[in-house]
Amino acid sequence: MSSLPDLMPRRGAWVSLAKFAASADRLVGKLAQPDIVLATLRVALAVPFWRSGILKWDGFLQLNETTVYLFGQELMLHLPGGPYPFPAPAAVAFLSGCAEVILPTLLLLGLATRFAGLGLLLMTAVIEITVPDGWPVHLTWAAMALAIVSHGPGRLSLDHLIAKSSCAAARRP
Repeated sequence: MSSLPDLMPRRGAWVSLAKFAASADRLVGKLAQPDIVLATLRVALAVPFWRSGILKWDGFLQLNETTVYLFGQELMLHLPGGPYPFPAPAAVAFLSGCAEVILPTLLLLGLATRFAGLGLLLMTAVIEITVPDGWPVHLTWAAMALAIVSHGPGRLSLDHLIAKSSCAAARRP
């Protein structure tokens, strides 16, 4: 019968395991560069909102009838004592459709990125109030938007290029 100390790995095995773990951690750190992560977050958050926004339109600034119907009859604000229909559903549908096309476009370009992320975070909050059963997806959107608002767009963005060129212009005599 073996005793517990006989079953435990030797100190050298622990050191080797720790070195391997440190090497693996460095490799993963190199693969997950912050600028690539932030660009990926921007794309991941932009896609569902863009797709939803595009479905709301029949043509340039022309909402389809289904969208107006949904905002007036189906999508309700689940507030205490509610649910309540949206006030002026056509106006809310129009603003939502515009935001769902403009804000993801800004995110993809990395232009006014923090403001676009904040706008989509606020939209996510309203969507959660109207469709409370969708909270797992909405929580994911909120987390992505918060990361973008918190950390900014990264170097793979127009915001970064604009900031870089304005700093260079400010240094010129």
